[in-house]
Amino acid sequence: MRGKVALVTGGTGFVGSNLCRSLLNNGWRVHIIAIPHDTGGTLLNDIRDQLDIHVHDGSTDGMTSIMATVMPDMVFHLASLFLSEHTAQDIDRLIISNVLFGTQLLEAMAVHGVFRIVNTGTSWQHYGNETYSPVNLYAATKQAFEDVMKYYVEARGMNAVTLKLFDTYGPNDPRPKLFHLLEKLAHEGTSLTMSPGEQVIDLVHVSDVVTAFEIASDRLAHGLVEGHEAYAVSSGSPMTLKEVVELFERALGRNLAIEWGGRPYRAREVMSLWDKGKGLPCWSQAYSLETGINDLLKSKEMYESNN
Repeated sequence: MRGKVALVTGGTGFVGSNLCRSLLNNGWRVHIIAIPHDTGGTLLNDIRDQLDIHVHDGSTDGMTSIMATVMPDMVFHLASLFLSEHTAQDIDRLIISNVLFGTQLLEAMAVHGVFRIVNTGTSWQHYGNETYSPVNLYAATKQAFEDVMKYYVEARGMNAVTLKLFDTYGPNDPRPKLFHLLEKLAHEGTSLTMSPGEQVIDLVHVSDVVTAFEIASDRLAHGLVEGHEAYAVSSGSPMTLKEVVELFERALGRNLAIEWGGRPYRAREVMSLWDKGKGLPCWSQAYSLETGINDLLKSKEMYESNN
């Protein structure tokens, strides 16, 4: 697909910015759709002048206009609002970000004859290892979008691949996720109250996740997908939260001040992972968790020594 045109939603986020960087390195022309007041921050600083950034005004007409301008060979849909727990005030934002925006994208694609999309789902659509049971409202909105996409696949000729992600991590991740908290804890020498730590997580390095998106796009580009395919992007080696922290501590060379059991589990905590998803053909992880954590700590040390 060298020399082709990609349209990326969510390109200002952690995974999306890494995908944009890889696509550019592989010869793609990359366009991203941003929302007002979110055109990338520091995540895109090194590649901003190589990107075409389109600011979406929230309307279907606006999305259709962007599609007409770009006319991409491939759409990568990563944009979403993630909330592990929501309040009543979050409902509008969740629906607009995770259902309305994506539906506008699909309609604009259909109007202009753009029929290939790599979509992003979540393992949290499968609480209790069920065919469908949402862990939270965020996961329910991801399923809702897949249901909308089913119409565009069956009635409008769309071809789609959904990659259902587990937890992601990697260097320069600004999200307040596990390794960010552990790095902060190690740096500041403070303590952290956590749950008993028996919940299970599956961490996949962002470089491996990006590779999965590129393989999925190759499947679409080479006509190997008819309709909608869905795949789990899993390391195949889930661990308990406690085990992951122990691995981090070994790489760090010291123990962290963590009070296990000092806080309760969340509602619908994931105590066992979905393991019924089909693996993406030709994909396997290159980064073991141990290697990924060591690289993460090295990149952190390099950043701090240069600043």
